[in-house]
Amino acid sequence: MIVIKDKKKILILNGPNLNLLGLRETSIYGNSTLDDLQGLIQKHFLSQLDIHFDFFQSNHEGELIDKIHHVRDYAGIVINAGAYTHTSIALRDALAGVNIPFVEVHISNVYAREAFRHHSYLSSLAKAVICGAGFQGYIFAIQLLLS
Repeated sequence: MIVIKDKKKILILNGPNLNLLGLRETSIYGNSTLDDLQGLIQKHFLSQLDIHFDFFQSNHEGELIDKIHHVRDYAGIVINAGAYTHTSIALRDALAGVNIPFVEVHISNVYAREAFRHHSYLSSLAKAVICGAGFQGYIFAIQLLLS
């Protein structure tokens, strides 16, 4: 585990449309917001003072890639790339390029949804893939990266 200034840094990276959590397709994603997710993560790991979370969301592929390029000293990445999971070779190349362990997370069970969501360009590089566990999937992913 990489430690910087006595803290393990974890990037929580969310892709397109995740800023609309709580508003968009609540029957699939629920009523909780992205801010609620951040609060849940911080509260869950509150007693672990040696962890620093960096939360980032963008609807723009290039901004997500730039963020990945700038976290080379991080212990891990939790990524919900949204629709870019199924379309972005560039995002896959960025994750491969920085060689940081990452866990791919999806709030919904993508395999119970449309067929185009069943393929991921990221999964074969990921330490693990967690889907269908809601916000709890992020907690599982962080615990996995810290173990």
